Amino acid sequence: MAAGVPASLDLGSLAAAYAGGLDPRDLVADLEARIARHDDPALFIARPSAEAIRDRAAALARLCPAERANLPLFGVPFVAKDNIDVAGLPTTAACPDFARVPAASATVVARLEEAGAILIGKANLDQFATGLVGVRSPYGVPRNPFDPALIPGGSSSGSATSVAAGLASFSLGTDTAGSGRVPAGLNNLVGLKPTPGLVSTAGVLPACRTLDCVSVFALTIDDAWSVLEVLAGFDPADPFSRPISAGTPGPLPGVVRLGVPGAKDRHFFGDTAGEAAFAAALDRLAGLGFSLVEVDFEPFLAAARLLYEGPWVAERYAAIAGFLEAGPERLHPVTRAIIEPARGRTAVEAFEATYRLAALKRAAEPVWGRVDALVVPTVTRAWTVAEVLADPVATNSALGTYTNFVNLFGLSALAVPERFRADGRPSGVTLIGPGGEDARLASMALRIEADAALPLGATGLPRPCARTRGVPPGMVPIAVVGAHLSGMPLNCDLVNRDAVFIRRSRTENSYRFYALAGGPPLRPGLVRVGEGAGYAIEVEIWALPPEGFGTFVAGIPAPLGIGTVRLEDGSAIKGFMCERAGLEGARDISEFGGWRAYMASR
Repeated sequence: MAAGVPASLDLGSLAAAYAGGLDPRDLVADLEARIARHDDPALFIARPSAEAIRDRAAALARLCPAERANLPLFGVPFVAKDNIDVAGLPTTAACPDFARVPAASATVVARLEEAGAILIGKANLDQFATGLVGVRSPYGVPRNPFDPALIPGGSSSGSATSVAAGLASFSLGTDTAGSGRVPAGLNNLVGLKPTPGLVSTAGVLPACRTLDCVSVFALTIDDAWSVLEVLAGFDPADPFSRPISAGTPGPLPGVVRLGVPGAKDRHFFGDTAGEAAFAAALDRLAGLGFSLVEVDFEPFLAAARLLYEGPWVAERYAAIAGFLEAGPERLHPVTRAIIEPARGRTAVEAFEATYRLAALKRAAEPVWGRVDALVVPTVTRAWTVAEVLADPVATNSALGTYTNFVNLFGLSALAVPERFRADGRPSGVTLIGPGGEDARLASMALRIEADAALPLGATGLPRPCARTRGVPPGMVPIAVVGAHLSGMPLNCDLVNRDAVFIRRSRTENSYRFYALAGGPPLRPGLVRVGEGAGYAIEVEIWALPPEGFGTFVAGIPAPLGIGTVRLEDGSAIKGFMCERAGLEGARDISEFGGWRAYMASR
């Protein structure tokens, strides 16, 4: 590794390295070495020349500090899926005979480069972005970095594996039916699928043009959101672009309602480890304070079936009609078998399906009055490459169970890594919300991400703390450590006072944590013992209206009280503390790192 190049390519680590003097030229040299060590010939379809990448890095290195400060993605390496145009590089969509070299880059690539990012390659995909499996390409199957026998997911296969393997900070995929989410779930990544129309698709080869979205694969929620902030915005060159706002992630209300599929609507196709992982994830969500509400998923699942069983596949035909008709043998056999029969679809069928979709969308509308978002498994079954090759259509269809309906209904979605399955494979959940609710989903995902505390992708490197977000104006922050945590018995004391959750954090390592004598109920006590002489203890930051803060504090019984709590990021906040006189007979539980872990041990 070159001097000064961080092991992790998350945006925070890179920003700190650049602030410390890292030269972008050293970064790209290190990336070349990483790509060589990774040694996956099926990963990239095209790359800029080594000289072009060095020249790009050199141009960035010449910028003065003030100029760098205006580039939110200064020196950040990224990968683009090879159905997204990059000026001077061929766009193949994983079909060699289709290759063409565009004179201009897609809007999304242009915006990223204007923000200072460095393109390092164009990644392999399921041909013409048709598939969720990642094995339908004449260029080979990108290697899943967790298990070569496992599919990488598709169609954005190389986009996901490049980030998971630590070769790029983020990547661009596309998502028509789940291609920005399924690969995230199979590679321990964040997969952000924006509201349709939020991010331009100008310069992107269509799959289904009325449904397509450009998606983001990233190591963390914060990184994905930082990229979206650059990408989002109306583009007159895209007739499907809409002037909508991405919003800003912020505090959540005390109670967030998540709609979950009931037992009859949970489909894992024999994957018992995946089923168990999702059930465990739901238990953890409830423990974090989310309210789980079973909803009828049939309208969503029926819409999912429409995507490939109905005439929408004719949109895929329309995207490549001239090329297909001139030489259908040039397509991958499975891709051809899916798209070519659409020639027989009629306008009558298209209208009938449109009416059916409208009816299903109307049938689903009452769900949004009961919940703030849906939560579903990102991957229904973790198929192996061999299983998919043996039954390419059925396995792919299974993966679309909880993904196909999202763009048909105009929804937003965010795939979030969850704790690994019992067999060691990655796992994840996807949050789905109404269109325009992208920021709200990110706020929910930040809470999930902080709880899971997973390593980054397949690198094994620790996940950084989430970016600190501000307290709403006029509200008072407070750190809680015990039964007031999300999902704990006294959390209602905060929620009933209109408190909002801000974030999870830890104290600096200068505290001891105790289970106080007496009770029931058990009560914790946090005591500062001196810098470096204690432990870092889990806390949650909440914010209360002033009047709520006053009544909340007035009800705190001795020996507990409110004092100044110092956090691991160097900040200080008012929070629960314990008088030393109250420690008589108490048990030191500091080694558990927090009240939640201690209670779980009991």
